[in-house]
Amino acid sequence: MSTVLIVQRPSAAARQLVLLFHGVGSSAENLRPVGQALAAHLPEAFIVSVQAPDASDVGGGWQWFSVLGITEANRSARVAATMSRFVQTVQHWQQASGVGAANTTLLGFSQGAIMALASTQQPLPLAGRIVAIAGRYAQPPQTAPSSTRIHLMHGDADPVMPVRLGVEAQAQLQALGVEVTLDQFPGLGHGIDTRVLDRVVERLKV
Repeated sequence: MSTVLIVQRPSAAARQLVLLFHGVGSSAENLRPVGQALAAHLPEAFIVSVQAPDASDVGGGWQWFSVLGITEANRSARVAATMSRFVQTVQHWQQASGVGAANTTLLGFSQGAIMALASTQQPLPLAGRIVAIAGRYAQPPQTAPSSTRIHLMHGDADPVMPVRLGVEAQAQLQALGVEVTLDQFPGLGHGIDTRVLDRVVERLKV
């Protein structure tokens, strides 16, 4: 099981589960401010920042899959190879929190967003909502996650994950008939600012 940081554990029964997944070379601690911002508005949510299971092979931090030598041709295989661990992690925290898939939100940044989006192609839905910040699909989605709402968020000045990847993901999902939103943030690079946090809160409160 991946290392985690429990940001908020409600004293009463949790009504929502929010799992945060960081980018490559980062850690669970990196998304603590995001979890704290959500906790201020979602007092009944069980909020956990999950650390990826493998040491990053690019500098420090952690990763779900290696980005060394990654290409459009091999990215999807790397995601598929680690997906079972991602699924097990989500299911573990659903059991621990007593919250089912319908009331689970997976919020990922960069590589975390790639994993969250790819999880929508599993046979059974893992979450009722996906928030993908500065992310993309490893390969175009083939099936519609009909019971999952997807919120894409992207800085239009992102040099790591160009905003066109978010635009492409939205178009791919719309073609499948999926309920999806795309919020673009002018001048934002590969990161999360207060505008993104505010929009995440808005999306999760609906």
